[in-house]
Amino acid sequence: RERERERERERMIEKCVGVRRARQIYRFVRHCKVTFLCLLLTIVVLRGTIGAGKFGTPEQDFIEIRNHFTSRKLSEPHRVLEEVKSLSSDPSNYATFDYKKLFLVDDHDHDHDDDGKGDFESASSPYSLGPRVVDWDVRRVKWLTEHPQFPNFIGPKKTPRVLLVTGSSPKPCENPVGDHYLLKSIKNKIDYCRLHGIEIFYNMALLDAEMSGFWAKLPLIRSLLLSHPEVEFLWWMDSDAMFTDMAFELPWNKYEGCNLVMHGWKEMVFDQKSWIGLNTGSFLIRNCQWSLDLLDVWATMGPKGKIRVEAGKLLTQELKDRPAFEADDQSAMVYLLAKEKEKWGGKVYFENAYYLHGYWGILVDHYEELMKNYHPGLGDHRWPLVTHFVGCKPCGKVSDYPVERCLKQMERAFNFADNQK
Repeated sequence: RERERERERERMIEKCVGVRRARQIYRFVRHCKVTFLCLLLTIVVLRGTIGAGKFGTPEQDFIEIRNHFTSRKLSEPHRVLEEVKSLSSDPSNYATFDYKKLFLVDDHDHDHDDDGKGDFESASSPYSLGPRVVDWDVRRVKWLTEHPQFPNFIGPKKTPRVLLVTGSSPKPCENPVGDHYLLKSIKNKIDYCRLHGIEIFYNMALLDAEMSGFWAKLPLIRSLLLSHPEVEFLWWMDSDAMFTDMAFELPWNKYEGCNLVMHGWKEMVFDQKSWIGLNTGSFLIRNCQWSLDLLDVWATMGPKGKIRVEAGKLLTQELKDRPAFEADDQSAMVYLLAKEKEKWGGKVYFENAYYLHGYWGILVDHYEELMKNYHPGLGDHRWPLVTHFVGCKPCGKVSDYPVERCLKQMERAFNFADNQK
């Protein structure tokens, strides 16, 4: 039937244009088919052997197509550990949560709440660092008993097993030289840990997208406490802090019965409610149930968005001389301890006998004088244990201080410590 139909079409064309003209048309069509087929085969052979320049190869085309569809799902390059991306429609997103739920309003406290001030209350917060743990002390003791090869107190002096934790952003620094100083900073910490038998953990992952910036350390600390029951103390240290007394040994006996050790002053925290009454750039936290409970309460002001902004307003209102900016972990800790002194204050040790945190602005210009008059191992103003470059932000493009001065003094601090070994 197909042949009959084809012949019928040929006869129709011959009647319209004539027999000779019709044959010329048939011949032209056949030649076009052969020419197109040859051209297609030539292109395929060339692309498969020598490539086709900017037009790419079949393999390149396949990769581009795959990357195109992948990029529609990921706005950033794929990583083994991907950063969690919260959508506005995600029920776990806290950008639209009512921040007032953070604060307790009791029926018998209405008289005190008329001025707009609320009390800090963790139980009313929607945010959680993870599934609540209520029996960690019992579980940890059981684990230590079952694993005697991993004691929480080590060495002939039975000093606590310590894990130093620090970290930086998973992305490259905005300031190219920042990565160089981050490398020097971690080298400095590794050297101190090697000399004092301290383990170290360097983190580059954002464990919770809601807890960014200042707050990123909280979910990390909690995760490490639960995953390392053999660790007695976790020592957090910011990436912009350096050890400058490599011989100083922490006085562990002072901290018996204390679960949190921070550089600060009781009077400034409990009486003055000063937002700089303590510093959270370098602190020790014991691995126990008390610490897990504290982290849960501490984190309630941390979720980014409306909660953090409104909590910042509360902190500025409640704390002495605090500038107006979103809630930060240091101000939140001062507020928490001042508001609930009876609950938390008894287990907090405010260390000011040595520089667990030393502000760089008052230290770096005196290194030569210190080397002339004193010796390592003192840890205090005579030879500071830690020099913390608060406000320098070597990884960013914007700094609270001149970039040249910050980088110069960070180099001096690194060399001051490195020459001691």
